[in-house]
Amino acid sequence: MAQNNRTEAEKPVYDIQKLLETLPHRYPFLLVDRVTELVPGERIAGYKNLSFNEPFFQGHFPGSPIMPGVLQLEALAQLSGILLLQKPEDRGSLAFFMAIDGARFRKPVFPGDRLDLVGSVLKMKTRLLKVRGEAFVDGALVTEAELMFQVLPRSEMI
Repeated sequence: MAQNNRTEAEKPVYDIQKLLETLPHRYPFLLVDRVTELVPGERIAGYKNLSFNEPFFQGHFPGSPIMPGVLQLEALAQLSGILLLQKPEDRGSLAFFMAIDGARFRKPVFPGDRLDLVGSVLKMKTRLLKVRGEAFVDGALVTEAELMFQVLPRSEMI
């Protein structure tokens, strides 16, 4: 039996089980594997491991597959939405996209890459959040955008 030799600094803040409890997304649309850093109201970091078996690679540029930019933005949104759902009164609520500004795709993302995701709070109000989202592969910036969200309790959705 293999031992888990992770140091305390390497242990995830949110593993997949906690992500499933927090986000409403499920396979194949859950685009965050782990949260590695969380400073409520300030910053969040995590990642998505990309295997060739991701469903979008089969149809997005077959023969030369790349991760669609819109899904990179969705991964940043899912990660950043966790920042909005930290308060006990917001648990079980949903973080909805309101706006995307200044989106830039700097480099393609390929099967086998690890997409490192970072969200830094630009503005946070009671039920609104504006985040600068950045995605990296091997330390190189691949995607960036400003993302705006609103938190809505599920009871207001009906």
